[in-house]
Amino acid sequence: MTVHLDELRSVLLSERETGRLIQIVPDLYDSTLEELGEITRDVYSQEDPFSDRTRILIERVGSIRETLCDIFRIRAGKIVALAQTQQEGGYIDRDEMKKMLPAEREMFDQIAMAMEQCRCRLVGGQHPALSETEEVEGGVPPIEVCEPSPVPEPAAPAYVLTRVLADMEPFMGVDGRIYHLQKEDIVTLPRRNAEVLCERNIVLNMNLS
Repeated sequence: MTVHLDELRSVLLSERETGRLIQIVPDLYDSTLEELGEITRDVYSQEDPFSDRTRILIERVGSIRETLCDIFRIRAGKIVALAQTQQEGGYIDRDEMKKMLPAEREMFDQIAMAMEQCRCRLVGGQHPALSETEEVEGGVPPIEVCEPSPVPEPAAPAYVLTRVLADMEPFMGVDGRIYHLQKEDIVTLPRRNAEVLCERNIVLNMNLS
């Protein structure tokens, strides 16, 4: 199945309009990469590298790549937020888990595992132990958990999922990263930065129920 640029842009728009994962075709990435390969071969087959057709083909390659990367970035941000919710013991909609592609589900499992292992080492002061709990209904696997510890649970998460409501100048977050954000971006921001931007109605905290 060939996924055209208009279809990719439709997927991107749908992902931007909701804080939840949307259902995408299983071969979205593979078929798009296949189409990019075909267009690239077409570019190299052109006799005149400066012709209008060559220029249009090159621009199309750039547009497809940019759109595909934007889709991945937004979906990855949502998956990170879901992994964080699971690590904190929050509720995860099983239907949303089913909307992950196999590679995305693998990423989710690895992120959730890494978060729990890091929490155990930094907060609990101990190495994680494998949970004996069996896989729950809906396919959400158990993750490694800390042994019982008298240390209180950590405070609120350091990052929150946000939706950008207006374009803004690049800024450095409290985590040292430089953020280049535009309207309708969905991104995880340090909680302190997100709170300030929420107060100024520049971003919307999507972790709030």
